Parts: sequence; structure tokens; C-alpha cells
Amino acid sequence: MAVTTELSRRSFLKSVAAGAGVASVPAALTGCFSDDDDKRDLTVYVFGHGVASGDPLSDRVIIWTRVTPSDDGLTKEAEVAWVVATDEAMTNVVASGTVFTSAKRDFTVKVDVTGLSANTAYYYRFAGKDGAISPVGETRTLPTQNVERVVMAVCSCSNYPAGFFNVYQAIAESDAEVVLHLGDYIYEYGSNEYPKADAAGRSPEPSQEILSLSDYRQRYAQYRSDEQLQLVHQKKPFICVWDDHELANDAWIGGAENHDDETEGDFAIRKAAAIQAYHEWLPIRSGADQSKIWRRFEFGNLVNLTMMDTRVYGRSEPLDYADFITATGLDSAGFQAALADSDRTLLGAEQQQFVIGSMFNSNAKWQVLGQQILMARIFIPVELLVDLGEIQATLSAGGDASAAQVAVGQKLGELAIIKGRILAGDDSVTVAERARVETVAPYNLDAWDGYFPAREEIIRRAKYFNKNLVVLAGDTHNAWASDLYPANDSGQVERNNGSVGVEFATASVTSPGFENYVGFNSIPDATVRAAQKAAFEQAVTTLVDDLKYLNAADRGYMRVQFDDAQASCEWVFIDTIASKTYQTQVKKKMRVLPGMTKRTLENVALPSQV
Repeated sequence: MAVTTELSRRSFLKSVAAGAGVASVPAALTGCFSDDDDKRDLTVYVFGHGVASGDPLSDRVIIWTRVTPSDDGLTKEAEVAWVVATDEAMTNVVASGTVFTSAKRDFTVKVDVTGLSANTAYYYRFAGKDGAISPVGETRTLPTQNVERVVMAVCSCSNYPAGFFNVYQAIAESDAEVVLHLGDYIYEYGSNEYPKADAAGRSPEPSQEILSLSDYRQRYAQYRSDEQLQLVHQKKPFICVWDDHELANDAWIGGAENHDDETEGDFAIRKAAAIQAYHEWLPIRSGADQSKIWRRFEFGNLVNLTMMDTRVYGRSEPLDYADFITATGLDSAGFQAALADSDRTLLGAEQQQFVIGSMFNSNAKWQVLGQQILMARIFIPVELLVDLGEIQATLSAGGDASAAQVAVGQKLGELAIIKGRILAGDDSVTVAERARVETVAPYNLDAWDGYFPAREEIIRRAKYFNKNLVVLAGDTHNAWASDLYPANDSGQVERNNGSVGVEFATASVTSPGFENYVGFNSIPDATVRAAQKAAFEQAVTTLVDDLKYLNAADRGYMRVQFDDAQASCEWVFIDTIASKTYQTQVKKKMRVLPGMTKRTLENVALPSQV
């Protein structure tokens, strides 16, 4: 049963109100309040959703909290004091002030604290007039000039009903200086929709699919009540972008896969509500047009990070293979023409030029693109594509796809063997066998594979500018690593002159990956299950030309480190989301070197492998 907003709010009061008044309010905070009794003020009962910081620059950072008002304060305003110091005891105060909040912004508080020193750790706290105080948050400004090292934690796809947010806790306890959240911070589905069965005690609020501003706000409130999510926000500054589920599945500029105007209302109204709630609840720097969230962050002369929106602002409607199926099969010419249509955009013209300009105007060693979807080419044999489409349709309809999953696994193995023989120079490979593995098409038209001109312009510009390109991606719930090569206007990939850059893609925080889709997750024997997983991963990396790593089942995050000599990625996984007792393990590490002809993925031995 879903808990109502009122009950959720009262549960906050019961759980933390007693502790909120135990510590005395620091003098730096009490001195912030005005002397007169402002009638707009309400009693700030508790800061039930914790604190957060985000969008750090070299001289400023956003700090965030939310007031949980008392029952009679819902129509009033609250005055909230804030303070920033260089020590956790909050004695060396460098900035302070007060701000009013109200129901107009869902009682959230965001302050852009300016005048800070570069590459410096800061602590911050909030207080209300009644003596309530928030936890102490930790944050850090970005470095300038010569920077030796930057460490980022990269995550995405945190579905509350799927299980515990152990990945967030692992990030909170890591050495990452900043967290990049690449989207799907919340999910819009109703109870028992995705996943099909909510984890115990983690049913979504409200219980139905969220559509209105109040719905989105309530869903964020539930997520931000999670202790593990609160902890990582308290310990690390975030740099965020949205993916599709902050709005609706497979969203594009004019609609979404699971939105029906006739039954769910005007999509534009829903989108505006989702965008408003996102800016209220996330520690993001909000501009006049809140739909434009692309921006850049400079880590001195080492990293230029460009954050992109591949979902909401400029994305044309994704292509669908079904639209190109004729009585004689796939209309290849029509499909290729649609892929090459430059009028179809992923970013929109303004954002596309911003991304290219960000790379061109930066002299940083590493040009890093933080975004949602896979940029690498994931082309698979067409016969597999057809079979996988049938499995997806069966699963979506609630049917049993186990037999088809077994058949696909067998076919995948057959095709991988053929591809291996080709790579080994086996002259006995027949024309028919070669056709089976070389007749390929994009696996996911919702990714950059479905927006050929947009991808090629960015990759070609990076090559022309001679930039060291690292793309960071989320969305798929699985871990990937690929080399990035340009293609000519005919779609032929040009690999002769080396990789332009690499892509590191993170697994999810909780959302399921290939293990459910392909079916090896249902194998009861752990040894057999692990063997099936390994065989699947090996087969896919063999068949997909530029793919160098795939983890198809584990939840986790990426620890990405940049220095002058290399950019490296460690995929950190947890062993369970069913319990808060978990173990972490680095299962893979790769690196890329800077410089033309060197920008190709290399494996790095882990301590257990040495």
C-alpha cells in the first residue's frame, strides 16, 4: 500500500524531530536570522531530506536542503539560515545568510555560495528559527591551473523499488572528489510495473505512474528520504543531468514511449512539471530556461567536462525498425536514409554547437563528455536483432520467453565462433557464414546509433581538433567500454588511423540489466549462472567490433581517474541490492593514453591478477 504525502511527512517528524533539537544551533547560524518577527516565517520542524551540494566551480557551489514544515505551515514561508565554513565544527565561517522558501518551490532551498577558494574543502549547514539544524554537509570547489589528478564516481539508473541503494553508500565511502550522476535519478513507473514486483518495503510513492507536479515532487521526496542516498549527497558534490525516467520512458522532444495524451494529458504540461521538480530537488544551477541543462566544468588544465542532455531538449523521435518492415523484409535503403537524415537531431543545433565549442575552446588534457546513452557503435547480426526483438515483445506482454532466451544464447555462441574464425584468418569460413556475422544493424536506435549525423560530427571534430576524448555514459544498466572511431558519409567506419577516443559506460545503481532480458539470471545454480553470463559477455564482445568490455549483470559504479599520463576506469560492483549488507569488488580496470595513435583502450591488471 502506498503511503500518502501527509503520512510520509509525519514519519519524518517522528523519526528525526527528537534528534534535530539535541545539538544547539551554532552562533553563526542564529546570527543570520532577522531580529523582527517576520509573519512569513513558519516553524521549521526538521530537515527530513538531508543536505546536498552540486555544480561546483572554482569559486562557488550550490548547497541544498528541504524544510519539512509543520502541519499548519504548508501555506506559509520558512526562513532558513545557512552557513559555510572551512572546518567541520563550523568555526571558521566564510559565508552565511538566510533564504525564504515555500510551497511554490516545494519547500526546497538552493543557495549558490560564491566567493570561495579553488580546490578547497568546505562544510555547510542549515538551521531554522526554532532550533532545528540539518546535518553537516561536505563539498569541494574545483581546482585551477596545474592539476595533478581528478577522481570522479560515475553512476546512473537508481530505481527505488528495485532494491537498496548500496552503490550510493559505496560511493559515499570512496575517494571520489565529485559524483557524476548521468540520469534516471528517479523512475516514473507505478507500483509493480518496473520491476514487476517491488522490493519489500520499497513500493513507489505515489503508487501510480507519476504525471503531475505534485506526483513528481512526492516521488523525489521518497527517494530523498533514503538514508544511503542522503549519505552520498551529504559527503560528495554532485554534477547531474537527467535521462528519460525523470520524465517518462524513452522521452523525446515531443513525447515518450509510455505517454498517451488522450489518457495522461498534454505531454508539454507533464514535461514542464518534471523539469520544475528536477530543478527543485537536485543541487543543479538553474538558469532562466530550465530545459537547457548542458554546461561545462573545468578542472584546471587537466579535464574539461561537458555535460549534455541527449533526452529532453533536442531529441527527435527515435526510429523504429517496425516502420521499415515491408512484405519482402527490411527496407534497408529507407532505413539508411532515415539514419543519415541531418534534420533529425539528438542534441538540437544550439546544444550541438555548444558541445563542439566546449572542446574546441579548451586546452585541457582530457575532453570529457558526460551524458546518458551509448555513443559507441553496438552493431549486432540482424538475425539476433530479430530474435531479441521477439523476446522483448514477449517479456513486455508478460509472457514466458525462456525457450526463446535459450535459443538466442545458442545462436549467439554459434555466431561468436564464426566471428572468431574470421578474426583468426580461417579460410574455411563460407560465404553464408560470413554473411551471418557481417550483416549487422544497430542494436539500440534509442542510443547514438540512431542519430548518425550528430555522433559523427562530434567524433570528427574531436579528431580534427586532435583532442583526447573520453565519453561517459549510463542508461543501459550494464557496464561497457569501447573505442570510438569516425565513419564516413557512407557509414563505413575508418579504423586505419586509430581511435579518436574511448567510452566508459557505467552499470546501474539498482535497475536490472541483461541478466533479466537474456535470462541467465533465472538459472538457479550459481556456477552455471556465472558460466552463462561469462559466455554471453564473451560472445557479445567478439561480435561487436569496437566493444572491449561488457559486464551484463552486476550493479555498481565507475571510478574514473584522470592524470597527465592516462585516463583510467575501475568498474566497482556490489554483490547484492537485496540487503544492506554487501561487499564491493573492482572486477575490471582499463585505461587510455593521450595523444594521436594512442587513444585506444588497454587492460590494466588488478592486484588479484598480478
